[in-house]
Amino acid sequence: MNCRFCKNELKHVFIDLGNSPPSNSFLTPAQLNVPESFFPLKIFVCEKCFLVQVDEYKKAAEIFDSEYAYFSSVSRSWLEHSKKYTEKMISEFGINYQSQVIEIASNDGYLLQYFKEKGIPVLGIEPTESTANAAKAKGIESIGEFFGERLASQLSNEGRKADLLLGNNVLAHVPDINDFVKGLQIALKADGIITMEFPHLLQLVKNNQFDTIYHEHFSYLSFTTVKRIFEKHNLEMFHVEELPTHGGSLRIFAKQKTSALNPVRSTVNALLVKEDQAGINGLEFYKGFDKNAAKVKLDFLEFLIHAKKEGKKIAAYGAAAKGSTMLNFCGIKNDWIEYVVDGAASKQGKYMPASHIPIVNEVKIKEHKPDYIIILPWNIKEEIMNQLSYVKGWGCIFVTVIPDLQKF
Repeated sequence: MNCRFCKNELKHVFIDLGNSPPSNSFLTPAQLNVPESFFPLKIFVCEKCFLVQVDEYKKAAEIFDSEYAYFSSVSRSWLEHSKKYTEKMISEFGINYQSQVIEIASNDGYLLQYFKEKGIPVLGIEPTESTANAAKAKGIESIGEFFGERLASQLSNEGRKADLLLGNNVLAHVPDINDFVKGLQIALKADGIITMEFPHLLQLVKNNQFDTIYHEHFSYLSFTTVKRIFEKHNLEMFHVEELPTHGGSLRIFAKQKTSALNPVRSTVNALLVKEDQAGINGLEFYKGFDKNAAKVKLDFLEFLIHAKKEGKKIAAYGAAAKGSTMLNFCGIKNDWIEYVVDGAASKQGKYMPASHIPIVNEVKIKEHKPDYIIILPWNIKEEIMNQLSYVKGWGCIFVTVIPDLQKF
């Protein structure tokens, strides 16, 4: 296997999480009797450019198909985050009714709806039929294709270049990162800006966030490596922000190298220095991550064994991709956790991949009155604990597993 950016041969394993199905391949009752397809979840780090990556064992078109069930609008905190972003782009960069906003991986229109409310022209690019249809129902034009150089050239030829070209949690999802970033350069106006948000590799390593590793994520990104990739395609970073979302993310700001607008801010060099001092440009930084993940696994299993011996009832909340990785890495089935509650109607009535834990409506919690609720999407634990605060009435305890096991 060669690096998907610099083509260097990959020799160094970052972590091996074994074999698992794609994390969002939820099962119908009929599929429980059909063999599942498992794929290796082995992650490598490139010793030349330090891009952390998985091989494309499962093709992107198979993962992001018509049955894809992740709808961004389910999370209230993510909607609030998106609305604040919209306001920032309008006030700080002058995005207005004369601007063209294009979002890649626009999902169900969770973000573009706020620009549309302001009368700003929007276009979504979303390859999954289920979420794209939800966006169209909101009046948001959506192209049902994967983004890359070909689609960018088509849009450019039609005169539909972007003043603001954005993508949240998509840069890590593309198998051909060079084709994708070249597409960004083609689709951007001469003085336009790009913003991309993605989980920060530095936080992933520091906080044992191995559960954010799954087949949908082809790359795990540092600012240093992303800057290098963008520069290869004539795009220049001029600003970066560290965000709390998804356990620690980056929002990068880029422009055409030829643009005189938006001079490079001090934040760029500051983060490069921070990553270098952390050791992100050396292989030593990436060693030992597998041992940290193993400790999290053992602690979680010990907790479950102890709780089960005491006869406690255990449920989980959030049929998120990170939950699938955690459950499958730990070998947990439905005899350990009875059900997973999720707010997305598209997931209810189905089963978690591999573990076969049923996904149910929140009503089940009120009927069952569990002693423990495992919060699988730990990055929004405050939102979930506020939503389920009534469970404290019967003494239920919330549990998170990352970065280490905690009870609330």
